[in-house]
Amino acid sequence: MGIVVNQSIKNTVITYVGFGIGAINVLFLFTKFIDPVYFGVITFILSTANIMMPLMAFGVHNTIVKFYSSFKTRQSQNGFLTLMLLLPFIVIIPAIGISFIAFDIVSDWISKENPIVGDYTWYIIITAIAFAYFEVFYAWSKVQLQSVFGNFMKEVFHRGCTTVLLLLLYFGYLDTQELIQAIVAVYVVRMIIMKLYAYSLRFPSIKHIQLKGISRILKYTSLIIIAGSVANIILEIDKFMIGKYVAIENVAFYGVAIYIAAVIGVPLRSMHQITYPLTAKLLNDGNKVELKRLYQKSALSLLIISGFIFLIIISNINQLYVLMADGYTNGLLIVLVIGLAKLSDNALGNNNAILFNSDYYRVVLFLGVLLAISTVLLNTLFIPKFGINGAAYASCITIFLYNTIKVIFVYLKFNMQPFTKNTYKTLALITVCGFCFYFWEFPFHPVINIALKSLLLSVFYGFVVYRFNLSIDITNLINKLLKR
Repeated sequence: MGIVVNQSIKNTVITYVGFGIGAINVLFLFTKFIDPVYFGVITFILSTANIMMPLMAFGVHNTIVKFYSSFKTRQSQNGFLTLMLLLPFIVIIPAIGISFIAFDIVSDWISKENPIVGDYTWYIIITAIAFAYFEVFYAWSKVQLQSVFGNFMKEVFHRGCTTVLLLLLYFGYLDTQELIQAIVAVYVVRMIIMKLYAYSLRFPSIKHIQLKGISRILKYTSLIIIAGSVANIILEIDKFMIGKYVAIENVAFYGVAIYIAAVIGVPLRSMHQITYPLTAKLLNDGNKVELKRLYQKSALSLLIISGFIFLIIISNINQLYVLMADGYTNGLLIVLVIGLAKLSDNALGNNNAILFNSDYYRVVLFLGVLLAISTVLLNTLFIPKFGINGAAYASCITIFLYNTIKVIFVYLKFNMQPFTKNTYKTLALITVCGFCFYFWEFPFHPVINIALKSLLLSVFYGFVVYRFNLSIDITNLINKLLKR
């Protein structure tokens, strides 16, 4: 667990720096400097591009992680990586061609409810391609067990650039259209920098090399597109469908609430960068003992950390909304509902890595497709009836159902599950703290209230976790910090 803890800590710090910058952007700069309509347009562009990304990448970013460690010679690794670089063009070239030929049809469909969105169709396509190849080059570096720089680029770089662009907008050096163009350009630059870094770790040898098991690789990468699409549909389809059914500014209002709740998922994202390739290696080596150990330890540690973040957010959400601009302050229910869904994601540890790197991924893909269809149907039913709250209900129901199926499936096929006695103790602690601290308010300025309540919650929560040794890894980390 040494390399996991080391890089996970670095990735967590980097990711939270990124989310901190993003919080300033989303909660204050975007809401103050730009009209909600154009904020909604930007959110719509990025969400739609994220939905398209797995298809544009042709599943290559997952395939690299799964199969790289199975190639033992440098020659076979070179052949494999060369193939991975070329595969996305199978989708990208036809997609660009179709966009040229049927631009008006695609644009009219996207912009049926909000005509303004149609002007940004090409922005969506360019951003999706940039997202796709960024993930390919990031996976390239992860299999070299170097995830920290890629995580910085994924979490900090574009957010820092966006802050600068918003300030340039505020001081009159950019107009709104130029801001949107510059944000798309930032993602393209990010992809190029990630490419250069990946090549510095392992420069590709572009030559034709016969690979054993190439049909198995192609079958996996074709099917994993569905997996990535399912995951992104569940995560992003709500914002896309809000843009399809109600006024585009509602995408901005919903996006702010979702961003607040998304902070709860940061520990999972951080640990995932290094546990994913390690899980693939353990599966390839058939080491089920270490796999189970990694499964349970990662699940418990993530639940404790994400539970604390959930409590910080829920306890202070009312005071946070006091600080925000009018129109963005009606998302309490969305934050709570999506926050619980994110908490359930963390409680599963490296469950996704086990499933998508095993031979059972086909069954999970089938179930995932059914759940993705359910997500679309639930959004279709709930958004017209409940507005943006309906999108939150649809996402939460789908995520809980999907997570339940995944836990059961791993238990049936691998005879392991992520929960221990300390899992239930942690859930009890989160519940008690939630009820105690949510209703406890101080009569001071919101910033002081947030700081004071967060400090008290941190001391109490940390003491209980440490005193009752809920996680050996967290206890050891605290002992190390205290030099015990």
